[in-house]
Amino acid sequence: MSEFKYIIFFVVLFIGVPFNYILARKYVHYEKFLWFLLIFFTANMVDINFISMETYRGSSKGFEIGMVDIVVFSMLAVVIGRKDEHPLKIPPGTTLFFLYFFFSLVSIINSDVLVYSFFEIWKMTRMYIFFFVVYNMIRKFEEFDDLMLIISFITLYITIIVLKQKYMLGIFQAYGPFPHQNSLVMYMIVFGALLLAYLLNNNKIKLFYWLMIFGAAGIDIIATLSRGGMALFAFSTSIIFLFSYTNKMSFRKLGITLIFIILASGVLYKASDTILERVKTAPTESVDVRVALAKAAQNMANDKFFGIGLNNFGLKINPPYPYANHIERKDEYEKGGLVETIYLMIAAETGWHNLGVFVVLLLYFYVKNIRNYFRMKGSIYRYIPLALIAALSSVYVQSTLEWVLKQTNNFYQLMFIFAIIGVVSRLLDKKDEEDEKKEMS
Repeated sequence: MSEFKYIIFFVVLFIGVPFNYILARKYVHYEKFLWFLLIFFTANMVDINFISMETYRGSSKGFEIGMVDIVVFSMLAVVIGRKDEHPLKIPPGTTLFFLYFFFSLVSIINSDVLVYSFFEIWKMTRMYIFFFVVYNMIRKFEEFDDLMLIISFITLYITIIVLKQKYMLGIFQAYGPFPHQNSLVMYMIVFGALLLAYLLNNNKIKLFYWLMIFGAAGIDIIATLSRGGMALFAFSTSIIFLFSYTNKMSFRKLGITLIFIILASGVLYKASDTILERVKTAPTESVDVRVALAKAAQNMANDKFFGIGLNNFGLKINPPYPYANHIERKDEYEKGGLVETIYLMIAAETGWHNLGVFVVLLLYFYVKNIRNYFRMKGSIYRYIPLALIAALSSVYVQSTLEWVLKQTNNFYQLMFIFAIIGVVSRLLDKKDEEDEKKEMS
C-alpha cells in the first residue's frame, strides 16, 4: 500500500503538472483555481515523506513533498511559459534568504545524523521555489481581490473542521487541519489580519459576508484555547483598528467596530467556561521547562560556532550529549523536547551569526512593508501592508514563544507574506516609473 501511494504521487507529478500548465495558459479561471489550490494546500497539507522518520522529535521528519508542491511546479511552468511577455524577476530578499540557507548548510559539518539536516534543507529549497513562483505570478493589484476571496473560502473550510473537532469530537483544544493548535493560531492570525483590514478599508465589499468570515477566523483562534494566541490576536486586531481610524474615520468603521465588540463579547461569553478551565488546568511547570530548554539551546550555540547541526536539536538535547544535563528526567528513556522559540533553535543548530542573518531577513521585509504602507496613501489596496504590519508583528512575537514557524504550513505562509510584500513594492515601483514617464512627456 505504501508503494502504491508513491506511484500515485509520481503519476500526479508527471501528468498533473503539464495538464495544469496547459489549462492555466488557456483559461484564466483555471489559473485562479490553481491559486486556490496553492493556498488551500498550505493549510491542509496532503503530502508523503520519503525516508520518513516520524518518531524523531525534530522540526523536519522526512523528505516531504505534497500537493502544494505539485501546484507550485505547475505555476512555475506557467511563469516560465510567459516569460517573454512578463520577464522573470528575482524576488527581493533573495540574497538574505540564500545567506541564511548557506549558513544552515554549513552547520551540517557538526551534524551527527546528516539525514536529519537534509530533511530541513529540502524544506528550505521548496520554500524558496514557492516564494519565487508567488512573486512572479502576481502581475497587478486587482489580483489581490481574487486572493482575498480564496482566503475567505479557506477560512470557512478551516472553521468547519474546527467546529467539528470542538462540538462533535469533543477535542478540548482544536487544531483544525494543522499538526498543532499553535500552528492554527499563527496561520489564522495572518488570515484574520488580512480579513479585518480588507473589511474596514474597502467600502465596495459585502459587509455581512466579510464580517462573518472575520468572525470565523476569530472563532478558530478562540477554539484553540491558546492564551498567547488569543492575546496576539487581540494585539493584531488592535493595530488594524488603530491604523484604520488614523487613516480615515467613517461611520462605517464605527459600525463595524460596534458589531465586532458585540459579537466578540458573545463568543467570549460562550467560550468563557472552557477558557477559564484552560487557565486553571495549565501546567505550572511549563515556564520552568521553557527556561531549561532555552538554557540548553544557549549551551549548544556557545559550544559550536556553526551550531550543533541543522535539525539536530531533537537528537542532541538527549544524553550522551551534555547540553541538557541540568534538566531532570523521570528515567533514562525520557526524551527531551524542542526549545520553545525559533530564534534560539536557529542559534543552537546553525550558530549565533545565522540567527543574526535570520533576524535581518525578518526585519528587511517588515521595514519594506511599512514603507509600502506610507507609499500607498489613498490607494484602496493599502489594506495589504496594513494587514501585514499587524500579522508580522504577531508572528514575530509568537516566534519568541514557539518554534511553529518551522512547521511546513506556517513556513509556507511566511514565504507567501514575503512574496506579497515584494510584489507590492514591485508594482509601486512600476507605477512610479509610469508616472515619471507621463510627467516627462
